Amino acid sequence: MERMIIFCMLFFCCSMALTAAPYRIVKYKQLFKTIRQLEPIVKDKDVEMLHTPENPVDECLFTAVTCFQKGILKLQPANSQVNSTFNQTTKVLKNFTFSNPGKHCESSCESYEKKNPKEFLKSFAKLINKVI
Repeated sequence: MERMIIFCMLFFCCSMALTAAPYRIVKYKQLFKTIRQLEPIVKDKDVEMLHTPENPVDECLFTAVTCFQKGILKLQPANSQVNSTFNQTTKVLKNFTFSNPGKHCESSCESYEKKNPKEFLKSFAKLINKVI
């Protein structure tokens, strides 16, 4: 009887672990798609340049995502016609939570090079693709 209970518990734990991973991947793929939707509707001329993390090491992924989320707040829509789509898309990106805080990272957002909004979003998409 003990073996049966242990087997059932082991089976349950394994099945939970297997279902958690695909959900996270789907979440990141949706986030990647959202970033790609934002690229064509973001204002790219006469705007503030944004600190853009490029190829952060694994320990700094959480810091890089935080920098991107801070940068999202500074983006502007290209025109008033895309304002509602822009607002919905940026809301998704602002509320995104990265589940791996990692180790303490020495770099800060200000240590990264500043780039225009389109390059900023491309780097963000690249980071999310790396996480997937």
